[in-house]
Amino acid sequence: MKKLLTGNEAIARGAYEAGCLIASAYPGTPSTEILENVSQYREIYSEWSTNEKVALEVGCGASIAGARALVAMKHVGLNVAADPLFTIAYEGVNGGLVIITADEPGMHSSQNEQDNRLYAAHAKVAMVEPADSQECKDFIKEAFEISERFDTPVLFRVTTRVCHSKGLVELKDRKEVGIKEYVKDLRKYIMVPANAKVKHVEIEKERLPKLQEYSNTTSLNRIEYNDKSIGIIANGISYYHAKEVFKDKASYLKIGFSYPLPDKLIREFAEQVDKLYVIEENEPYMENFIKAMGIDCIGKEVLPICGELSPEIIRKALLGEEERESYTLDIEIPARPPTLCAGCPHRGIFYEVSKYKDKIIATSDIGCYTLGMAPPLGVGDTVICMGAGISAGIGFDRVNKKANRNKKVFGFVGDSTFFHSGITGLIDGIYNGTNMVIVILDNRTTGMTGHQENPGTGRNILGEQAPMIDIESLVKAVGIKEENIRVTDPYNLKETREAVKDAYESEEPFVIITKRPCALIKEVQRARRGLYCEVDQEKCRKCKACLRIGCPAISFRDNVISVDRAQCNGCSICLQVCPFDAIELKGKAGDFHVQ
Repeated sequence: MKKLLTGNEAIARGAYEAGCLIASAYPGTPSTEILENVSQYREIYSEWSTNEKVALEVGCGASIAGARALVAMKHVGLNVAADPLFTIAYEGVNGGLVIITADEPGMHSSQNEQDNRLYAAHAKVAMVEPADSQECKDFIKEAFEISERFDTPVLFRVTTRVCHSKGLVELKDRKEVGIKEYVKDLRKYIMVPANAKVKHVEIEKERLPKLQEYSNTTSLNRIEYNDKSIGIIANGISYYHAKEVFKDKASYLKIGFSYPLPDKLIREFAEQVDKLYVIEENEPYMENFIKAMGIDCIGKEVLPICGELSPEIIRKALLGEEERESYTLDIEIPARPPTLCAGCPHRGIFYEVSKYKDKIIATSDIGCYTLGMAPPLGVGDTVICMGAGISAGIGFDRVNKKANRNKKVFGFVGDSTFFHSGITGLIDGIYNGTNMVIVILDNRTTGMTGHQENPGTGRNILGEQAPMIDIESLVKAVGIKEENIRVTDPYNLKETREAVKDAYESEEPFVIITKRPCALIKEVQRARRGLYCEVDQEKCRKCKACLRIGCPAISFRDNVISVDRAQCNGCSICLQVCPFDAIELKGKAGDFHVQ
């Protein structure tokens, strides 16, 4: 049976067919759909972990206990998980352990463009790279075999195009491999220095040479001879881009097992072709290896190191051809910068904080609320990584004091990000006595990655009821005084305004928790479907106060302020800022069941 699957769906299917029993992840584009699909196979225990480090540690424990385990994350998530990665590389596995890194050339939804192939060489773990959906499924199964055969975790690297492109995939039955016996082995699984020194030597002298030999013989790396005047070494989606450009006018060495790279196979291929190109996105990972072998090749001298590759880029760089003619439309499409959605609950808090933006520093974080930095709200000075909305704010606060800057620090973090890596920053701020304001925006979901559950939603990955971690109680438990906590509905501007004022004036650590579900949650959309705001044109004075909230449903065109009823969900923030009561809430809300 064949089925049309994305790469992420195919990875999930491959884990199922391989007999995987445990799967963990933290959502992040472009990897999110992997666990969402794995969770549909009830033979596999699946969980959204609080962060990538925890996810990998869950996978490590499951592997040592004897089960095949899959762990998934986006490329920057592997930074969070690097601590256990480097140690489990020494320890090795019992049941197969496959770690998916979903890299994102082009940074469509990421803060950097790091190339995680370098992690494999750094951690000294095997690495596999599929190029299409069929390979995603097949290579996952092979990755589990490699892991168990060579006693190593396997880094499974995919990229955005491979994750989200669709292809026909041949499905097969699940192979039940069971759970291996766990035998207590202190030398293998306890990495005190005495044991780690021995394991490092074993990796260098035993595991890596065996993996190198495997790399030269596995079918995951294959040569395709055609015209030998040009030879191309490529991996992942770059292989298909190259094939589209050169077709059978070149020969190919397709790399699917990329650490260790196949030195003998590369040399054999290079000797057979007249001119050698290395086509890979981002870092010259393969190119540097090949040049270190003394083999002449052309790569990043002509191909860009930044962004995604495409057939057009390769054609122009290697063949000198200009872009081919394409179909165009004789219209000018307006720019659509990212912005908070109409009815977004974050808008209320950012609007009220924006009144202080000349008096504060706002350290923001990774999530929808990053968009608070956009005009007209303009709340945001920094965005670094998950959790840094709090911890970077602590550093900023300390320097402000030393420099005698009279600026309060407001640190912003979402509910899922708070559970991911914000709690430790909060504790640090309390322990070290910062007087910054920490704003936790609780919209009852993991919003930007597509509404995954988190420890505060009361549901697990399957949508089943789970314990709901109460953020207010947690904040109190780690030491924030009750009088320095405000829980507000961000749709209520008066309440939110008072909380921001109290926070700004406080001389102690202060926490504001905004609680209102994301406007795009299906239950919220159904409940608010009948609500909308409407401008009474007779009352409207064109003062444009309503435009200052930055709602995409509100427009000023032909000297008329209007609200797009199709976008509006009746959050009522605009009518609260209108000084002439010219905006009215219309319609009737339905039942609302999201807490």
